[in-house]
Amino acid sequence: MSKRPHVSKPQSAPSSSKKERTHTKGANTGPIAFFIALFVIAVGSIQIISAFHTYAINLSELNSLKKQEAVLAAQKKDLENDIARWDDPAYVTAQARERLGYVFPGEQAIKVEHPEAVSGEQPKSDANANTETGQSNLPWYSELAYSFKESDARNPDATNNGNTAESRQQNDPDATAGTDAPQDGGSAGQ
Repeated sequence: MSKRPHVSKPQSAPSSSKKERTHTKGANTGPIAFFIALFVIAVGSIQIISAFHTYAINLSELNSLKKQEAVLAAQKKDLENDIARWDDPAYVTAQARERLGYVFPGEQAIKVEHPEAVSGEQPKSDANANTETGQSNLPWYSELAYSFKESDARNPDATNNGNTAESRQQNDPDATAGTDAPQDGGSAGQ
């Protein structure tokens, strides 16, 4: 074994600049990685918030539908009770007597015109409200007959007020049949 002196190699300049380049490269990737991570966290947070918002809306809608279901179930129960009542002949008879005024053969129907005079009680406020608004308390069949009488009693010429071309010709022979201008000298827009 021979002894040779150990000679160190001189370090070249390009290798030292290579280390500097990698060091500066690492310094530039830190902020970029931070902003990318921040962006990913922001997008993830938005997605989570959106999912919770959708969940809250769906939960609210579910609760609303459950309340609506309970109301409809109560209505169904009431309607089934009404159907069961109408299956009872005594209830049907009572309704015919009350609503339509039917009586059995041999009975005499008596209707008190002013029940408040007999009982001393004031009429219901609903009845007063109906008469003030123009609604009547007559049964539907009496109201129908009354409306037929009213419509038959009206004069057809009264509804037209004599403004047809034929009635104007009969009233004024000089008027032409083709014009519909007012005869009182007013403008056509009135």
